[in-house]
Amino acid sequence: MRSPLAPGVRFCSSFSRDSWYRGFTLFLTFLSYTAYHLSRKPISIVKNELHRNCSMVIRPADLNTTDNETWCDWAPFDQDNYKTLYGMLDNSFLVAYAIGMFFSGIFGERLPLRYYLSCGMVLSGLFTSLFGLGYYWNIHSIWYYAFIQAMNGLVQTTGWPSVVTCVGNWFGKGKRGFIMGVWNSHTSVGNILGSLIAGAFVSTAWGLSFIVPGLIITFTGVLCFFFLVEKPEDVNCVPPQHHQEGTEREPLLHNTTITEVTSSTSSHATERSDEEHTQAISFCGALSIPGVLEFSLCLMFAKLVSYTFLYWLPLYISNVAHFDAKAAGDMSTLFDVGGILGGIAAGVVSDYSGGRATTCCAMLLLAAPMLFLYNYVGQTSIATTVVMLLVCGGLVNGPYALITTAVSADLGTHESLQGNSRALSTVTAIIDGTGSIGAAIGPLLAGLISPTGWNNVFYMLISADVLACLFLSRLMYKEVCGWCSRT
Repeated sequence: MRSPLAPGVRFCSSFSRDSWYRGFTLFLTFLSYTAYHLSRKPISIVKNELHRNCSMVIRPADLNTTDNETWCDWAPFDQDNYKTLYGMLDNSFLVAYAIGMFFSGIFGERLPLRYYLSCGMVLSGLFTSLFGLGYYWNIHSIWYYAFIQAMNGLVQTTGWPSVVTCVGNWFGKGKRGFIMGVWNSHTSVGNILGSLIAGAFVSTAWGLSFIVPGLIITFTGVLCFFFLVEKPEDVNCVPPQHHQEGTEREPLLHNTTITEVTSSTSSHATERSDEEHTQAISFCGALSIPGVLEFSLCLMFAKLVSYTFLYWLPLYISNVAHFDAKAAGDMSTLFDVGGILGGIAAGVVSDYSGGRATTCCAMLLLAAPMLFLYNYVGQTSIATTVVMLLVCGGLVNGPYALITTAVSADLGTHESLQGNSRALSTVTAIIDGTGSIGAAIGPLLAGLISPTGWNNVFYMLISADVLACLFLSRLMYKEVCGWCSRT
């Protein structure tokens, strides 16, 4: 008697070849962008070590110095303008990232994504490690660290358009919000891992807080070079359906008989298909896709809030709750845990309702009062801090995650493109590039405003949330009218 198949083999064989490739691509792109965010996070953790309250630190017996106030600080961050220098480092990265993102999508449409992504990850690992090597090489020039941050910002623009394009190539629109909501947790997972890895070394040798993440992203880039599959067609898999057939054909059937369309299609199908799939869309053409401009401007203010928390939350917790650098970094990871839940929730709700803009607006409107409450009562106890960080993280990062993933993929495969598959990277770069302008402005404003008090920083963040919501008001109104007409 022949024995039945082992349960594990039976489980594996239940999935088709296409499903295995699709799942592997999802996992590899998840791993890739986790490494990107893992390498960005150390700077926010190390800030607390570069400038400390030296009166609270035990001085080594063999240290010979007469400076009792700044002996434990790392020059040039040992001066009173250290917050301004922190802002300079943040903006060196973010401004370069914002500028480079607008060009990254154009390159991404015209270069093999596997080479483009792998090269960017290896270079990012190099510049991240060079920042940490400044500790061992005893470099105290602000221009060295600012230059490394700017170069890292430029090469990191290779990541987002590439991974979103790959996922968009493999997954259709059906459950895109949920799938990309789960997949987009790589942002928060990377932030959490980056915080924990940087925190493990920050008090002993902060250079390793950068070198270890640099090595991790380099290794992940090598994995992508050997295993990433850009499109289903490359391995003879079936490409996904991005739209209903009737929706795609409707403009072609206008004032034309079915016989005429069939005859025309049979004679020109190959020529048209080749032209659509080889000609990349222009920047202005991508910008003219309905919804791209509104979501781009909304993301600019949503990302302003998210990146201000990314770069300044550990310092805020350290100053207000009086935690040390490692404890503040560990506590700040709760904001990212909330971001994972918020991104998944936003994807599920938007899939079920069909209202991407309405989902974003609802979460942004709820985020504004929660930020106000967190500033005033968030540090009263550990339990309150935990709950408020989780809630604020979900409401702040939920819209940000939805726009940069499912919305970008929807617009990059919009029906107005009539099947052109070369627009996704450019559309993603426009949306994320515009958002990165806000990501650069937010930490800069926080650095300028924080000396006047943290309350003013939170008022700025609340105002940004409200403005982000206003930019989606027209699209939200359109979605609500659509629901009313159906009911």
